[in-house]
Amino acid sequence: MNNLLVWSFAVLIFSTCNPSTNHQAPLPVDNRLLLAAGELSYQSIILQCRFIRTDTLVNLDLEGIPAQGYFEISTDSIFQNPLQTEILDATNNNDFIIRKLISGLKPAQKYYYRTIALIQGTADYLSSSIGSFTTLPEPGIPGSVSFITSTGFNYEKFYGIDKPATEVASARDQRLGFEAFEAVKKLKPDFFVANGDVVYYDKPGNEDSEYYAKTRTQMQAKWHRYFSMPRNRDMMLEVPVFYLKDDHDYRYNDCDTTDQEKALPTHQDGIAVFREQTPVVDLRDPDDKTYRTLRAGKLLQMWLVEGRDYRSPNLMEDGPDKTLWGAEQFAWLKQSLLESDATFKILISPTPLIGPDDAYKKDNHANFGGFQHERQLFFDWLKQHDFLNKNFYLVCGDRHWQYHSIHPDGFEEFSSGAFVDQNSRAGRLPGDPKSTDPDAVLVVPYIQTEGNSSGGFLRVEASPENGTPTLSFTYYNTHGELLYTTTKQQ
Repeated sequence: MNNLLVWSFAVLIFSTCNPSTNHQAPLPVDNRLLLAAGELSYQSIILQCRFIRTDTLVNLDLEGIPAQGYFEISTDSIFQNPLQTEILDATNNNDFIIRKLISGLKPAQKYYYRTIALIQGTADYLSSSIGSFTTLPEPGIPGSVSFITSTGFNYEKFYGIDKPATEVASARDQRLGFEAFEAVKKLKPDFFVANGDVVYYDKPGNEDSEYYAKTRTQMQAKWHRYFSMPRNRDMMLEVPVFYLKDDHDYRYNDCDTTDQEKALPTHQDGIAVFREQTPVVDLRDPDDKTYRTLRAGKLLQMWLVEGRDYRSPNLMEDGPDKTLWGAEQFAWLKQSLLESDATFKILISPTPLIGPDDAYKKDNHANFGGFQHERQLFFDWLKQHDFLNKNFYLVCGDRHWQYHSIHPDGFEEFSSGAFVDQNSRAGRLPGDPKSTDPDAVLVVPYIQTEGNSSGGFLRVEASPENGTPTLSFTYYNTHGELLYTTTKQQ
């Protein structure tokens, strides 16, 4: 019997049987099933699996392999009575990825999940590793919630592709991947927010390099390398992830939707590849938005905004017609903020609103000649609706240093800094003529400077501690060592 007939016969059996109940022995676990989970809520999650030919990089990529598979989800780790999805096809058209939104889950409940699959050319059922997550508390319940966020996951600098060899990761870390993933896993957050610049299409700077991504295939390979790191795979099995994109995982540094500087990657490919590779949207719904809000119990609501898809050209004169968010998203943001009764409210933006930032830049809300007009419109609206007294805070990515800044209007911003040491740097201080705060109007309780800059992440926790709701912001380095913390109360 040739391979095509074997595959056709196996698919027929797979489509009519339940392998988890038709096999007496446990199914073999196969590392070619690369699992991820995202968009955790109190009643739903998105599950994803990519099928790969080998879990070892070949020609800087992980080749996909055709398969059929479905997800199982259960409240017990042996899957006695699992919820099972329909069978989904992994083909070249979807980069060999299957994805499914799972709804109707119980709040504050631990679940286990896995993929059951049949890879083309085989006749045996396989299982992915087992992942787990705990759904968030429902909106009326004042339960504790914690998450970790970071940005600047620069694979090329970590592996010495875009930095002097003396600064690259150790041989052990190069085998395992970013060490901060291990530190995140040990802290056991409810979820992780990868806040933009998760991959770098435009690194290294030499556009002729085999690492520089211009085509969809090259862009996909960047994500494949990122997801292949053992420490990342291990973390994702225990910690669901929310993904946002910024310039480097959309097109190139400080880009907008136009082709003023470079043509590749295209605006269309920048949007499409992000939606394809990350468990953020329903693959079957082309209108599913990448800006969204998340309610996590009574204490916390978050807004995750889209900063690239709808923006005006960066070099357009700043004023009332220039927008980073786009009119529709800005209106949604204001309306949903007004509707929120959460104790604490956090806007998570891939780019800063306060800074200080480098003065030369033009692509964010903190930059001179950038989008400061829209920033001030937003701050004025927040003041008008008393959000200074509604526990509203900003968390941003993009900047390669950690900081806690306070704007003259009273709003506070926390920058997560870069995730890896090799991509971190000292920050711009208030009063620096090369900063966006040359007159030192910002108050900066914490910032990484020369001699103490490192990679790392920000942990945020909302807690009903002793009957008084509190919100803590805590910075760590890549090894999980505490650097700075501050606590807010209702």
